[in-house]
Formats: sequence, C-alpha cells, structure tokens
Amino acid sequence: MSAESTRPLLLPQNRKLRHLRGISLRNLAFTRPRGRTIDDAALNKSPAKLESLRNSPQIHHALSSEQLRPGPGRRRSTNLVGASPVTRQKRIEDTFDSKLADAFFSLHVEGEEEPVYISEVAERATNFNFSLFELSELDSTITQTPRVTIKIWTNRHDTWSLLLEDDVDLRALNWLGTMQNVHFPPNSLVFHMVDGIYSLELSNKYPPPKKMPPIPTSSYNALMRLATLDNSIQDALATRESLTRQINDLLAKETPNQVPAAQDSLALAEKYLAVQKRTVEASKTRNQELRASIEARRSAIAEGRALQERAETDVNNATEKLAHSKILLARTREQIHGQRRRICEDLDRIWRINSVSTPGTPPLTFTICDLPLPNTIYDDALLKGTGSDTLSAALGYVAQLTDNLQCYLGVPLPYPIRPYGSRSTIRDEISQLPDTQRDFPLYVPRGGSSAQYRFDYGWFLLNKDIETLCVSQGLKVVDIRHTLPNLKYLLYVCSAGTDEIPDRKRGGVRGLWAGRYRNLTVAGMTADDEASSFGGSRRGSDASSVVGGIGQRRGEDLRGKIIGGSTGNGGVPGFEEAEVKMTLRTKGMRESVAQ
Repeated sequence: MSAESTRPLLLPQNRKLRHLRGISLRNLAFTRPRGRTIDDAALNKSPAKLESLRNSPQIHHALSSEQLRPGPGRRRSTNLVGASPVTRQKRIEDTFDSKLADAFFSLHVEGEEEPVYISEVAERATNFNFSLFELSELDSTITQTPRVTIKIWTNRHDTWSLLLEDDVDLRALNWLGTMQNVHFPPNSLVFHMVDGIYSLELSNKYPPPKKMPPIPTSSYNALMRLATLDNSIQDALATRESLTRQINDLLAKETPNQVPAAQDSLALAEKYLAVQKRTVEASKTRNQELRASIEARRSAIAEGRALQERAETDVNNATEKLAHSKILLARTREQIHGQRRRICEDLDRIWRINSVSTPGTPPLTFTICDLPLPNTIYDDALLKGTGSDTLSAALGYVAQLTDNLQCYLGVPLPYPIRPYGSRSTIRDEISQLPDTQRDFPLYVPRGGSSAQYRFDYGWFLLNKDIETLCVSQGLKVVDIRHTLPNLKYLLYVCSAGTDEIPDRKRGGVRGLWAGRYRNLTVAGMTADDEASSFGGSRRGSDASSVVGGIGQRRGEDLRGKIIGGSTGNGGVPGFEEAEVKMTLRTKGMRESVAQ
C-alpha cells in the first residue's frame, strides 16, 4: 500500500511492530523546546496562569546566553556590516556546521538487551530519510508488541551522543498520509507504516467516506419466491442423499460380487507375469554375454600362451647370442676408443698446442701452431698492428679444431661454429636474439665498442663449446676462459691409454693419397698438373713449386711406404699430418700450400 493513500487501513489497536517499515527525522535541533520557561513555571503557581502561559505564543523556552534571540529593534543584516568576505564566509560555514550532523537510530523493545534494529549512518544533514527495513523475520514476541523505544544518536565534532530517546506506542500515532507541505516541529519523528505515514505531534483528519447512491433491489414477493425455491432445492438434495444411502445398504446386504475381485487378481497376475518375462529375457541376454566373454577370454589366453612361448624361444635364442653380442660390443667400444685416441693424437700433431715457458710470461700460456692466444684476457696493445691478425688466426685454428672434435667425439656443440680460417664465426641459436644478430665474429673486428663486445661474446661462446666437449669426456673445467689449456687437456685425456693404437682402415684416406702419390712418383705427373688439380688456376706456379718440392723431398720414402701398403703406426709422421690436414681442413690447407 503506497504512502499516498487517503486514509489508514489499520485500526489503531491492530498496529504492531511488524507493520513498521521505516523512520524519518525532520528538523534536527540540539535544543529541545519544553513549551514554557523554567522561570515562569517556578513563579506562577496557579493552574489558570500556567495554562495561559502555555497557550501564549510569545513565550518560548529558556535559552543560554549564546542562543538568545536578538531583540526586535535590531536588524540581523547589520551584524556583518564592515566585515571581510572571509569573515562572512566563516560565519556562514559555522552557522551551517552548527545545524548539520551525522545521525542514526536504533529500535529497542522491552525485555531485549540488544537493539532489534540499527539503521545506517546518514551524514551531514538536518532532515534524515533512513532506509526502509523489514522486521517480520524477527521473533513473534518482538513483532507483536505495539510499543517500541527509539533512540536518535548524533555526531558533532567527532563525538557521538544520544540526542533523543522516545518511548512510542504505535497505537497512539496520528495519521498524516503525506509529508508534503507539512511543517514539522524540531526533532520530529515520522513513522512509515505498511498503510501510510504517521506522526506523534501532527495529525491529518482524513475525509469521511463518500456516500454511495441507493441501488434499487428486488421486491418482497420476488425474495419470497427465491427463498421457497431454495428450500425446494435443499429438500431434493436431502432426498438424493437418502436414496444413495439406502441403495448402498441394500448392496451391502446382498452376496458380494466376485467379478471385481477376480478382475483385480487377473490384473495383478498379468503384472507379475510381465515382470517375470522381463527377468527371463534379461537372464538370457546376460547368459549370452557371459558365454561370449568366456570365449573371448579363452581365445585371449590361447594367444597369450602362444606369445609367451614365442617370447620364451626368443629369450633362449637371445641368451645364446648375448655373450657374443657383449664381446662384440666391448670390442667395438675398444675400437672406437682406439680410433678416437689415434685421431686425437693426429689432431694434436696437426694443431700443435705448446706451452710457453719464457721468463715473465703468465702461467698457463699456450700457443697453437706457434701462434700465441691469451686466456680471454688480452691487452689493447695486442689488437694493434699485426697482433689482431695473429689473434684472429689463432682463434680460427681453435674454431676449426673444436668443430672437428665434435664430429669425432660424437658431441653436438650448443653453439655451431663456421670455421673460415681467420674469419671464423660462431652462432647463438639459444638466446632470444633477432636472426640477423645471431652470428658473432671470432676475429678482431673494426667497429668500435659494440663490435668489440660481439667479439668478446663470440669468444665466450667458443669457450662454452670447449667446456661442453670436456664435460662429455668426464672432465671438470676449472675456468672456461683458459681456451688453449682446456683444449690441450681434452686432447691429452682423449689420446691417453696403454693399449696399442689401432691401424687405419684400408681404402681410406691413406689409400686415396697412395694412388695420388703413386701417379706422382711412378707415372711421372708434372708439378704443374698437381698444382692445378690441388689449388686451381688461381695459385699458379707457387703451388706447383711447393708440390714439386714435396715430391722431390719425400719421393722415395713415400713411394716405399705407400706402395708397400704400410697401414700401421710406423708411417712417415709428416705424411700422416699432411693426410689429416687434407681431409679435415681442405680449404685452409690449399691456401697454406699455395702460400
């Protein structure tokens, strides 16, 4: 029911706490009027005088000295004459602050220690419309009571205090209907009930109900005929009920009919029969499924036994071959290890890594192919003049040796190397870099600090590759910056052993070069032809002279060793070194021969 109804729907004696939906506070004031002055009440003892004073509109309640009303002869507008705008603004703000406050209310019922409801806090206002609530969910002893205590709590200057406490009987409320155009006294409470708005101080006399015009009705004779007809109908209904009872009594006295009972028994038997048929069908289906499952299991068992017999046969056959396979595996491993020892010795002879014992030289200083290579720590003076070319050439030898070792040791390098002599590079496929910036030089660049950084990083990647090779052979690297010491240590360990180094396989590189030198020494191949086939037309007479010199110096010895088919370890050391150089460093060897 809306609050705009014209009259209350609840009788006063029927108003209970469950009908209360909300409370509003109007015209918040911190001084409560008493209706008379204290002094007048103390001096005037006669009831007639007191009553006249109460009804006099000129008398107001006593105020403090700070709240005295100004005299009628003084205009308020002159109070701020000559005051500054700041003073006026401050006075206005103080006036508003003195009237505004934060407030909330609580409802209390007799017999309950805790409040039955606490509203939300409304901030900075003088008229408060608190949220509506529902109390019907509380205990019936609370919702049935017509009396409630309302406490209004206010906050001024960060201090909460009890402003108003009223014991309200809901049956004594006055009907308002609406709050529009109503002047409320200070601290006036407005009650929102289910049928409208009520107040304690004010009342609104609702208008009397409208008189309805008289409606024409039936005549007396017509009403009597209707009454007679109603009596006839009631007699007919009573007669029907009496006949029904008599018929039922006669049927009960007669012999009971067996047909309905038989029909019921037949229906029940049919139901049982249908249930049993379904049970039999389900049993047959289950029996067939079990038979099929048993047959499938029998066939699976037969297949499993056949597989088990074949596996047992295979195990017996494999057991007989296991010993031979173990011997063959051990022999193959020994051969692989021996070949690796031989190859590592050849690599150590090709790329000669020797220590430098000159006084004043730092420890762990090595050279590769007579080219010095510092341990990743170098001076700026080394990068000037021919020092940069020497450093680049030494790193080229290290890159080519490392790239060859990954093939012979069967260990893929994490950072691929591209050996191009003194212009070798290394590629980083692991870091998150653009594809165009993954290649790093292994030679001294010429491009400022950025290029120098890329060179240092490439050298670091080369050292990581060497560390990977050492770890694969079970070696612990103390410092990856020691490039040549780590390589020398790796070659020393890989070529170490007490067994005899195995021979080379026939028909390999030695066989190819045996036929080549046989043609050179026996068939009379000219030095120019050898130079052109070896180094091409770009090297000319220099290559031919070198190759011719090789043929003159080693003609007879090589001829005897190669034609004689020597495949052991007693061949010419110089030839083995040249042979491995030709197979592993074809391009670099051609350049060295041409030079």
